[in-house]
Amino acid sequence: MKVIVGLGNPGPRYAHTRHNVGFMVVERLGGRHGLHDCRQRFHAAVVDGVVAGQRCLLVRPLTYMNNSGLAVGEVVRFHRVDPAVDLLVIVDDVALPLGRIRLRPEGGAGGHNGLADIERALGGNRYPRLRVGIDSPGPVPQADYVLGCFDPRSQAGLADLLELACDAADCWLAEGLEQAMTRYNRRPD
Repeated sequence: MKVIVGLGNPGPRYAHTRHNVGFMVVERLGGRHGLHDCRQRFHAAVVDGVVAGQRCLLVRPLTYMNNSGLAVGEVVRFHRVDPAVDLLVIVDDVALPLGRIRLRPEGGAGGHNGLADIERALGGNRYPRLRVGIDSPGPVPQADYVLGCFDPRSQAGLADLLELACDAADCWLAEGLEQAMTRYNRRPD
């Protein structure tokens, strides 16, 4: 069993915000593979099926971003997955420009409260993460920026960014983390 978790905040108020890019990627990945039978379990919206030849659980925590570790910890313990091998967390990143993604096998939270809570719940940071660039907030306070919607200029490239992130997740599932990092940790053409 592989587990892909997209981080975000539940509810219509947050649906199209920058902080919900993880949710957007997981929803698109599920749609790409015909997985629509979502149910609530583990304090999350989950759907399971086969993605890129792997049995996979797609997870969107319903605990709000800062408590994402509750859902991730429950999924990992219940399915007895090794986070270092079988878990991929997809998250927004203000340190990456819009249009860029970065896969890493482990790392710090980098100021991201969702990742910090997952680290707390798992007892460490040894789990792959796919960071999706949403641009720097500039002079706007970071909390306001990430909880804001994409502006019209950013909206134009959002669909391509979500597809790129789905491609990277598919590659992680089918070919492993090293191959996915080699292929997707580069500047876009």
